[in-house]
Amino acid sequence: MERNVEFVLALLLFCSPSGGDGSCLEPASAYRMTAAVCRLAYPAAVVLNEKTTEVIQAAFQHAKYPTIKGEKPILFTSMVKYALHDLEIYNLTIGKSEFEFRESEGVQITISNVSAFFKGNIQYTYLGYRLSMNQSIDFEVESKIDLLINSKLYCGNGRVAVDTSDCYLTFHKLRLLLQGDQESGWLKRLFTNFLTFTLKLVVKSQICKEINKVADILADFIQDTAEQFLSDGDIFVNINATTSPVITSSYIESYHKGVVTYNNSTSVINASVFSPDQMKEGRSLYFWLSDDLMKSLITAAYHDGRFICNISGTELTSLFQTEIFTPMPELLSKLLSSAEPFLRVWSVSQPLLWTTMQGTSVRVLAAVELSSSELDVSALGFEMEVEVLVRASYGEKKLSLTSAPIHISISKVSSSAGISEMEETLHAYLQEAAEKIGIPKVISNLEPELTALMDQHGLNRFDLINPEVVPQNGYILVQLDFGFPHHLLVDFLRKSVE
Repeated sequence: MERNVEFVLALLLFCSPSGGDGSCLEPASAYRMTAAVCRLAYPAAVVLNEKTTEVIQAAFQHAKYPTIKGEKPILFTSMVKYALHDLEIYNLTIGKSEFEFRESEGVQITISNVSAFFKGNIQYTYLGYRLSMNQSIDFEVESKIDLLINSKLYCGNGRVAVDTSDCYLTFHKLRLLLQGDQESGWLKRLFTNFLTFTLKLVVKSQICKEINKVADILADFIQDTAEQFLSDGDIFVNINATTSPVITSSYIESYHKGVVTYNNSTSVINASVFSPDQMKEGRSLYFWLSDDLMKSLITAAYHDGRFICNISGTELTSLFQTEIFTPMPELLSKLLSSAEPFLRVWSVSQPLLWTTMQGTSVRVLAAVELSSSELDVSALGFEMEVEVLVRASYGEKKLSLTSAPIHISISKVSSSAGISEMEETLHAYLQEAAEKIGIPKVISNLEPELTALMDQHGLNRFDLINPEVVPQNGYILVQLDFGFPHHLLVDFLRKSVE
């Protein structure tokens, strides 16, 4: 089976709140253009918060501190000019991280008991009435800090964005040590008195600036990761934010216009069935995905020529060992017993898709051609219209699909030698074979191929706990609990230092 609807069904199990270019609308208008919704509940935030300290550690360690220059008059006749160089953190520990969803605002993050040791070099010039002196001294700074970040989520330029500029550092301790405290008392007092305040301002400014930078990188990282997961070849899914996220004390919910681009043509979604009351509670993570998104993906896949299946040789002949009650027509028997039988199946028209509470229905008109390399064996061709009800599930890191045929009809049966057999018997056999051989073969091929595709994008590295795919009228709801994907943290932290 060709890689055809792999990325379509992958959407049943993964979606990410990210965005691209586009406009942000008022909720009433935005909902009509919404094809994907993500709800991150409080329990999921608890899981994510377990890794917050590692991200904050990266912000502290990767912050770049500028050279600090200044001068200080001493009494009436003397002056000290100084410059602090190469300020960096060499030892850092973080106590704990706490968070709170603040309704209609954002997420408040409190990092407490941060112990940070800085080191650097002070070059100073002392200019006195009778004495001038230049010296360079290594120094250390021991600090105890609490950090408060009021992060705000908003919709800007068609994407979910984060603003962490409301950032506060509280210093419970800031001790300057000059060369292991061996310098003279007056020099230590001099630098301690006027450099401590300066150091506080510089550290706060650079740490908060780095946290804002890390937040921007994280937003881009999530977007890139989601787009790489959802896109395949020339088919690209762009998840634009349609409106600002909703934040309550129990969840964060974001809304996205899942439009599909193929060959410079982009789908349009303006009549979504989404309503806020369709979302549920009780699980950590929810993804609402509309039929509009799935239909757009199937349309792109069809035009990209992906709905094609070729089977030959022993793989083909073994399929027809399945028990079929209708006797096999002689024409088929000759084809299958020939030296090189070959079966080709392709979609004649764009497949149709719709979802109800029973599952997702797919209707397709397919052409089938069975031939042989032996010239004296006649080829067989026909069309079949098939409607199948499909339900998806995911467990033990494997995708499972269950299907039930709803409608099968055979038409346009033809042979290079003409149809001399009883046409009614041939129709009956082909219809039974489509139900007992064709549909199960497609499903059995899709399951491992879809699983392999999702593994390729790293889904198997997530700890997905009891994921459920719940079909509804016009959409599906994916609900699950999860463990934090450590590989994403590693990838992100690596990217943040590039």
